[in-house]
Amino acid sequence: MSVKIVAVNSAPTVGVGVVVREYDEEEDKVGVEEMERRCEIGEGGKPSLVADLLGDPICRVRHFPSHIMLVAEYGNGREIVGVIRGCIKTVTRGNSLYVKLAYILGLRVAPSHRVLIIHKRRRLGIGKKLVQKLEEWCKKNGAEYVYMATDCTNEASINLFTRKCEYTKFRTPTMLVQPVHAHYKSLGSGIAIVQLNPKLAETLYRRAFANSEFFPKDIDKILSNKLNLGTFMALPKKFLPKWDPKTGILPPSFAIMSVWSTKQLFRLQVKGVSMLTYACCMASRVLDAWMPWMMLPSFPDVFRKFWVYFLYGLHMEGKNGPRLMKSLCAFAHNMGRDDDGCGAVVAEVGQRDPVREVIPHWRKLSMSEDLWCIKKLNYGSDEKCGLSDWLNSRPSSPLIFVDPRDV
Repeated sequence: MSVKIVAVNSAPTVGVGVVVREYDEEEDKVGVEEMERRCEIGEGGKPSLVADLLGDPICRVRHFPSHIMLVAEYGNGREIVGVIRGCIKTVTRGNSLYVKLAYILGLRVAPSHRVLIIHKRRRLGIGKKLVQKLEEWCKKNGAEYVYMATDCTNEASINLFTRKCEYTKFRTPTMLVQPVHAHYKSLGSGIAIVQLNPKLAETLYRRAFANSEFFPKDIDKILSNKLNLGTFMALPKKFLPKWDPKTGILPPSFAIMSVWSTKQLFRLQVKGVSMLTYACCMASRVLDAWMPWMMLPSFPDVFRKFWVYFLYGLHMEGKNGPRLMKSLCAFAHNMGRDDDGCGAVVAEVGQRDPVREVIPHWRKLSMSEDLWCIKKLNYGSDEKCGLSDWLNSRPSSPLIFVDPRDV
């Protein structure tokens, strides 16, 4: 299926020497890559996590059916000083109700132009102009709401969206990160893990996440995507001979999840650490490889380019659910262990989701609150359908489905 990119009006944005237009791969690729490299340099000698988009700046939204990327130019030299990406999808807002939702990601402004002041101390406002232009595209293509995600400590991003662009702080899911060690993890005794075909996985997900928020209507496209490594179910071995997937009847206890690989999307790399930190991390890796039976919590080699496995659709039922979910996470870890270059297994779930308490992770690498901010674009759309405003309605479920394409 071909991916359609809906065009945006490429007329210059009114502003102080700033032009916002749609990204052109032939003209802009080199300029965007150079600008993003400048954005990733750590400040004050601090370690930084840099991303290599593998020569495809639009890769992070390419897997959405409707997506766009905008660039901001400044000056006579048409220097690229900002970039933003966006997409539109249909998701649940709870109680099996669907809404057309836009997602903003990858907003970057060149460091040299973030605080540039000209003409009577007026800022360029590049970030705000990029957001506004993208919102215009979202409205034009029928999006009713738009949201973005950021680190809860990123004050600059939070201030831009909540104060200048009128977004509302909405949800705070938890991001959990488990490093991939040199040893294998035990799956536990008496547990069977089976891979589900995409059709069965779709059926289970539509049932499990019907009342959740942000569950994508096109889950079938996600499950059949080449980046999806499969959907897996853990269940007690004693139930395996009696379970027939064709009946639609589920085992009394089970856990399911899907695994999405970023290997073909981007590579990450940690730069700027001290030699002592580097030596300690690598020593733990060597010891773990030499003595795997000790199960040492070794640190992965994140100083060379690596990718991550993103776990999504995590759901468990029955009294054995927590144990089965831990087994699934260990299974995903072992998949990463066999995929040389996979540095971490990552999951993001709602604060009140029961699976949050059983997913293995390192606290120092994880994020207890990943802030999602939202804004209503088309006023009156809810009222026409007799619905309350999503921004002011209480969640109908503790579950939040995190789309792996958002990573």
